[in-house]
Amino acid sequence: MAAFNLTPSESLTFILIGIPGLEAAHVWISIPIFMMYIIGLLGNFTLLFVVGHEQTLHKPMYLLLCMLALIEIETTTSVVPQTLCILWFNWKGITMEGCLTQMFFFHTGSMTHSGILVTMAFDRYVAICNPLRYTIILSNARLAKLGLLVLMRAVLIYLPMPLLLWRLPFCANRIIRNTYCDHISLVKLSCGDITVNSLYGLLIGFIVSGFDLMFIALSYSLIIKAVLMSSKKAHQKALNTCTAHVSVMLMSYPPAYISIMTHRFGQGMAPHVHIILANLYFLLPPLLNPIVYGVKNKELRDKVGKYTRRR
Repeated sequence: MAAFNLTPSESLTFILIGIPGLEAAHVWISIPIFMMYIIGLLGNFTLLFVVGHEQTLHKPMYLLLCMLALIEIETTTSVVPQTLCILWFNWKGITMEGCLTQMFFFHTGSMTHSGILVTMAFDRYVAICNPLRYTIILSNARLAKLGLLVLMRAVLIYLPMPLLLWRLPFCANRIIRNTYCDHISLVKLSCGDITVNSLYGLLIGFIVSGFDLMFIALSYSLIIKAVLMSSKKAHQKALNTCTAHVSVMLMSYPPAYISIMTHRFGQGMAPHVHIILANLYFLLPPLLNPIVYGVKNKELRDKVGKYTRRR
């Protein structure tokens, strides 16, 4: 009968159990998570430091990289410290307010990340297809407005999520089989009507993200069309300037959709596989993105090298 007791949302405490089935290995699992988090922070803070101190890097492409770095720091920091507390100290309790706050910052950061990738695709389109007007179309002031627009879009779209969850009644079973609070896990614990919450989550996950992917695909189709009409030398230059962005997208979108699909439709999959995939989704991009851009971009690589040699 306890499973049917409804509890007001404001008095709730949830239990995050970490990685189910692998509790004995929590300490060992925490080591790669901690290392990936620290290396990702160092890489992104290094990027911010170098671009901030080098006037010659105050260009749209590098400013977009800084926006991406800031969002990746925010997204991982909203989740990883809580995860490490569970794995190291067995601190599993989290209040309803804390859970909704973590969920909001994580999901908002993820959508902002997607919006910045769209803006980066537009940046590459203008740089290749309309290079003479590049600095006019994408001035630093206009880029700042685009960044603010991307952030506001994410906030306004995800703000209803915690509000919709707050109105739901929850059962006595408040165990979240995850290392952090996410929308799907909380919805599954409710004893009320979750139709609106589920539909809203699906709309965001597929329609909004699908729109972002369509815009990126459109940008790259126009880039390919322009490249095919140009010289072989221009082919190589365009390829070099787009490779890093394409690599970042491949590290961001497939893990995100795999994580969403396994959570919603992968009932036959082992629970610990769900959780490990979800953790890789927000750990890998912040770790690899600074490396990818550092390797692919000679100007940025030279500036980073200047500071490391000075040290």
